[in-house]
Amino acid sequence: MIVDFKSIALLGKPLFTWTVVQTPMSLTAAMPKDEACFAYVLEGECFTYSETENLKIKTKEAFLAKCGNYTTKLKAVDSVTRYSTIVVHFHLEVLQKIYAQGLPAFLTKKEAFRGANTAKVASNELIEHYINNIQLYFKYPRLATEDVLILKLKEIILLLTQTQNSPQVLTLMQNLFSERTIEFKEIIEGHICSDLTIKELAQLTNRSLSSFKKAFKNIYRDTPASYRITKRIEKVANLLLLSDEAITTIAYDCGFKTVAHLSRVFKRHYGTSPSQYRLDHSDK
Repeated sequence: MIVDFKSIALLGKPLFTWTVVQTPMSLTAAMPKDEACFAYVLEGECFTYSETENLKIKTKEAFLAKCGNYTTKLKAVDSVTRYSTIVVHFHLEVLQKIYAQGLPAFLTKKEAFRGANTAKVASNELIEHYINNIQLYFKYPRLATEDVLILKLKEIILLLTQTQNSPQVLTLMQNLFSERTIEFKEIIEGHICSDLTIKELAQLTNRSLSSFKKAFKNIYRDTPASYRITKRIEKVANLLLLSDEAITTIAYDCGFKTVAHLSRVFKRHYGTSPSQYRLDHSDK
């Protein structure tokens, strides 16, 4: 449930938004090809899933996202049941206006892009100071003049393009409005172990639930639920032999919410429990 929402616009488009929600909450959305955003988490944590990536963002962490389909799960942390985030919105139309005298390289880059649609941004003192300033503009909106907002937009772009510790962020900034072609199977295989429902997975492929199931059946000759369970169990079996991780950890990493669920499904596939399977193969 959304508890509070505030917005500051520049040239008729949202520039800064501050959203507070009661957790847990799931959101699905498609970001248009001429939009992107930088999101900073003030409170709580979120799991953001794009077509082939997933990120866990904690308090005082941030991420950059370009055009594409997304599912975001907002979760409580300890006793805190609120999620609060400030988002900087990048609109191509606005950027073209404020850089009228000379567009940055990333605005003129048009070739096909095969990288990630999202990237985690390591927070630092400069970014934290920037976010603190934005909070002041929500408190004193009269200070948020057009000239000031243009400067603040250019400032965050400069901070992001000068990120030294993450080549992925720099690559994403250089291709912020370049569309990425993603195959159906890339999305499926990228989220075998993700905490996504079939409906949320369908949204990432930009299909209705019914058309998603039909396409899935044509490609895999199986149902989405059955295929994902089979692949998760195969991954569990592999990790039991190749790693020393606890079965609880393996279960969680492979998309099972409880060890009991994993054990039940694993025994149905392999005729034995995960612990016995590991023991039986330990000397082979």
